[in-house]
Amino acid sequence: MSTVTVTDDSFEKDVLQAQGPVLVDFWAEWCGPCKQIAPALEQISDDLAGQVTIAKLNIEDSPTTPSRYGVRGIPTMMLFKDGQMSSMKVGAMPKQKILEWLSEAGVQQPAA
Repeated sequence: MSTVTVTDDSFEKDVLQAQGPVLVDFWAEWCGPCKQIAPALEQISDDLAGQVTIAKLNIEDSPTTPSRYGVRGIPTMMLFKDGQMSSMKVGAMPKQKILEWLSEAGVQQPAA
């Protein structure tokens, strides 16, 4: 399963009403660190398919949702559970750190 593209119009359905946790990556085309973490998020999406949905929201195409959630810098990653934002990280980080964050936030991960 690859990452899911989310927009202001689809955020309610794709994130807030989703079954299971959703990690939303707020990004923009011009953001270097956003491009750095994109491959790691794709891998995590595959590794944790069925455990967590990885969604990407382009802040330039969909500016309403980032402002509603107070996104000030990108990349910003927010974890949503049951329609509520439960955890947030700002800035690029390696795949292992993202996995550790998800684990600390209660996302089940397959045994290595």
